[in-house]
Amino acid sequence: MTHLFKSVPVKSYEITPKATYLSRRDFIKAAGVIAGSAALAACAPSLVEESEADVPFNPAYVDELGDPANTYEEITSYNNYYEFSTNKEAVKSLAENFNPRPWTVEVYGLVNKPRTFGIEDLLKLFPQEERIYRLRCVEAWSMVIPWQGFTLASLLNLVEPTSDAQYVRFETVYRPEEMKGQGSAFYPWPYNEGLRMDEAMNDLTILATGLYGEMMPNQNGAPIRLVVPWKYGFKSIKSSVKIELTNERPNTLWSTVAPNEYGFYANVNPDVNHPRWSQASERRIGELSRRETLMFNGYGEQVAEMYADMNLQLHY
Repeated sequence: MTHLFKSVPVKSYEITPKATYLSRRDFIKAAGVIAGSAALAACAPSLVEESEADVPFNPAYVDELGDPANTYEEITSYNNYYEFSTNKEAVKSLAENFNPRPWTVEVYGLVNKPRTFGIEDLLKLFPQEERIYRLRCVEAWSMVIPWQGFTLASLLNLVEPTSDAQYVRFETVYRPEEMKGQGSAFYPWPYNEGLRMDEAMNDLTILATGLYGEMMPNQNGAPIRLVVPWKYGFKSIKSSVKIELTNERPNTLWSTVAPNEYGFYANVNPDVNHPRWSQASERRIGELSRRETLMFNGYGEQVAEMYADMNLQLHY
């Protein structure tokens, strides 16, 4: 069964102070409310910096399927980020010297009001809200992550897309001196991704600026990244510097490198296997057993209608 996620602002009386939030998680873990789950281990404050966005914690720290969020350590220590390394466990240390400040994001193309935003502008212009989303990697592992950020639609509405705009193209920063993985000639750097306009304007699609109420860690795509929770994780491009609205479907890095394995849409679909492995199940990081993969990663009630006229067996 799929579940509907609606964007609901956190009310003042629902806000839990950080210390209370962390101690509450420890208490629930110790009491065994969610038995055997390492995913409720509290995130130690010493691990993270104070957030410039000052986002309050939402006491609803499970997703709408009732799954607990992965720990901060799990989320920040197991990362696909080829700009640094193809080794997931090595990304964290290799990203330590990456500098996400100053930072600008250029929004241009088929818009009436093209504009370049500093990251500070984005934090001030758009109220940051918490979104607890499932992340399903095309490699058949998954996490539950409490992001903070704002809807991509709110940014696009500000620059006023023209009627000709059909797609949105995203581009990652290119800094091979800091991102040593960009020295690999195998990949067509910089990383590019794209969405259809209706996908970009969907309420689930966010630009994330942090997680667990803290600034976005370097290894997770600091200072700003895309999050599209019904698609495989490689669609959620990290460290974005350009957002272009266009009338042509963008070339994307993975569909360029291996078009037989990674399509433009990349919707989570347990019925369409990767050429080299099944997509019917997944391994949740922190768990030993596998679980069934949900169509559209469980977000079908909000997104399935966009693909009603498409053969999803062909449009991977």
